[in-house]
Amino acid sequence: MVTPDNVKTYIQQGLECEHIEVEGDGRHFDAVIVSKEFEGKGMLQQQRLVFKKLGDKMEVIHALSLKTFTPEQWNKIA
Repeated sequence: MVTPDNVKTYIQQGLECEHIEVEGDGRHFDAVIVSKEFEGKGMLQQQRLVFKKLGDKMEVIHALSLKTFTPEQWNKIA
């Protein structure tokens, strides 16, 4: 079974993250990701980048809901 820590590791292997939180029940996961790689990209582009970096790992993750932020955006809400 896939754990939140597995999903977190998968994301961190492909994306430089300044902050990441992942919660889930083994099938459905929610992630908050802060990355400089999101700068200059819209929300949809940011999410596509995460899914692209996950690649074939998405086959073992049933559902993944993302909240993505640039460091600047995160600093305004954190």
